[in-house]
Amino acid sequence: MRLMPPGRRLAATSMAITTAGALLLAACGSDSGSSSSSSTVASNGPCGTKDTVTLTVGLFGTFGFKENGMWDAYKKVCPNITIQEDVVEQSADYWTRLKTRLASGSGLDDVQAIEIGFVADVVKNHADQFVNWNTVPNAAKDKAEFYDWKWKQASSADGKTTVGLGTDTGPQAICYRKDLLQKAGLPSGRDALAGKIQTWDDFINLGKQYEASKTKQAGSHFVDSAASIYSAAVYQGDTAYAKPDGTTDVENSDGVKTAWKYATQAAQAKITAGLQQFSPAWNKAFSSGAFATIACPTWMMGYIQGQAGPSYAGKWDIAPALPGGAANWGGSWLGVPEKAKNKAAAIALVEWLSAKDQQVTMWTSPKQGGHFPSNQEAAADPSVASAKSAYFDNAPVGEIFGKIAGELKIPPIGVNDTQIQNAITTQLTNVETKGTSPDAAFQAALKQVQQITG
Repeated sequence: MRLMPPGRRLAATSMAITTAGALLLAACGSDSGSSSSSSTVASNGPCGTKDTVTLTVGLFGTFGFKENGMWDAYKKVCPNITIQEDVVEQSADYWTRLKTRLASGSGLDDVQAIEIGFVADVVKNHADQFVNWNTVPNAAKDKAEFYDWKWKQASSADGKTTVGLGTDTGPQAICYRKDLLQKAGLPSGRDALAGKIQTWDDFINLGKQYEASKTKQAGSHFVDSAASIYSAAVYQGDTAYAKPDGTTDVENSDGVKTAWKYATQAAQAKITAGLQQFSPAWNKAFSSGAFATIACPTWMMGYIQGQAGPSYAGKWDIAPALPGGAANWGGSWLGVPEKAKNKAAAIALVEWLSAKDQQVTMWTSPKQGGHFPSNQEAAADPSVASAKSAYFDNAPVGEIFGKIAGELKIPPIGVNDTQIQNAITTQLTNVETKGTSPDAAFQAALKQVQQITG
């Protein structure tokens, strides 16, 4: 579990993704999204109400619903419903405001987005304030449509309470500059590269070859940062920062131990560019060539294109592998507060948005930013599975990310995961940029964790 980039969820950039055939917005049909969009109260019809209402939808950053025409499409299904977005740019600011409104019981939107960084907090501390999706009429069908791990992330340990329906996921591969690898004399074909980086040992060894190359671009390094390696690896373990019951346990985590080991090895081997992710220098590096590879969830495709620009189309590619196995970065849910003004209509909207046809549209839309479906029926749809990205040298992104999503086994997430990860990666940066010993840095991180958890 890694947070979305600070200040935005993802950019709605033109991805030029192509599919095997044209996909029409299913919403144009009267039974669009029927797999998940029945009314909470049958007599009110598929829109949850026959009244003319305005639904407010609380979001952070850019979710892409408006940009991809979802509100216009829903208007064709439910002409009595008007959608009004209530957007906060920074996800942290959004969460602070949401908690304040939950505490006061007022000011809540009809639909509230729940980001992966705070879903555990909602489940533990605010579940009774949200509609439980296990109790709505379509509960069994809703649950069956989603990846099991996605459903569980928004559910209580006993599985009886689920606070939201999933929007997207963030299965990860490796994005890379093929021109930089070619210049360094290393494999640059996506399958050839994938074969060379099946483990983190493989990845680090290839990084050493890159750094030793006499023909590589001056000033370029193999990977963007040690923190990037750590954050990709930590959720590949059986546990990360929390036990199955949600209590924090960093010292005994196999995910933490493995991730710290490889991240510090990469730092000490000097195969990293030492860049802080989402900083101006890091953004510039997507085109300057300061690094050649990066752990890459689906939404990163849009971020790379936005930073590198059209002149780098075809220079970037995607290797169908992540060293160490499948892992996820990002993803959100939509929840409906119990005190929502238009609760029945809000439930109907969330079910429609999370249904197969709408998630297919979000992935295949020309303006999408890498919204890979959390609905596994959508992920299996031919339009999703056959999708390719022209920008990334026609990489078969549907096939690549679909395979990884199907292999994901997500360890438990805890209330303090985001703060803990920030503390650990800060200390990791000290190893990378200041020469702090890994042992000293890890002990410093543990002290910060103790302060976080009390």
